[in-house]
Amino acid sequence: MILLDTWFNNPALKVALWPAFVETLQMVGIASIATVLIGLPLGVILYVTQPGGLSENRPVNLALSAVVVNITRSIPYAILMVLLIPFTRWIVGTAIGPIAASVSLSIAAIPFFARLVETALRDVHPGKLDAAHAMGSTKMQSVTKVLLPEAMPALVASLTTTVVTIIGYSAMAGLIGGGGLGRLAYNYGYNHYQVDVMIITVVILVVLVQLIQMLGDYLTKKVDHR
Repeated sequence: MILLDTWFNNPALKVALWPAFVETLQMVGIASIATVLIGLPLGVILYVTQPGGLSENRPVNLALSAVVVNITRSIPYAILMVLLIPFTRWIVGTAIGPIAASVSLSIAAIPFFARLVETALRDVHPGKLDAAHAMGSTKMQSVTKVLLPEAMPALVASLTTTVVTIIGYSAMAGLIGGGGLGRLAYNYGYNHYQVDVMIITVVILVVLVQLIQMLGDYLTKKVDHR
């Protein structure tokens, strides 16, 4: 009832809510696409270059795993956003707005997803790779025809987890000018002491996460042919 009263008695909120929601979707969408395009190949490279992998290369694996993935994942997102402000301004020409926030969201999510991809590929039974090699498959064919299809359910589940994480990060991005529901909650809820507005934005984020999770679970079952 309190939330309904807030909605009907706060015309400014009604005007600001939809653009904020669209900005959140924009940030999450751009970051998710970038994460798949970069994180998936990165995870595959981590897997194939590991000791005993299809294309074992210890220096490359160590550089990507220890330097790129582990160090980036160890930096809290709030700090990473601030550190990336000069880089973001150089890439997109500004450090504020949903497009700018997508840069830090992508950089935070890519190594996270890459590690999940590597783990998913490790769960593929090695006997299936041996069978592919026995039939004359190349390394690329083993990856594209065996590894990725067999790991597809785990990959979809990993992407779902990553998108949910990006949604949470997007709320934090709003605190430094990223826009979206996080910015709305900060401006109305925190600065103007309107706790009910903060609750509304939290409810919307929770519903969004639930929808993403449900979609991810559905797709995971659809691609699982075991």
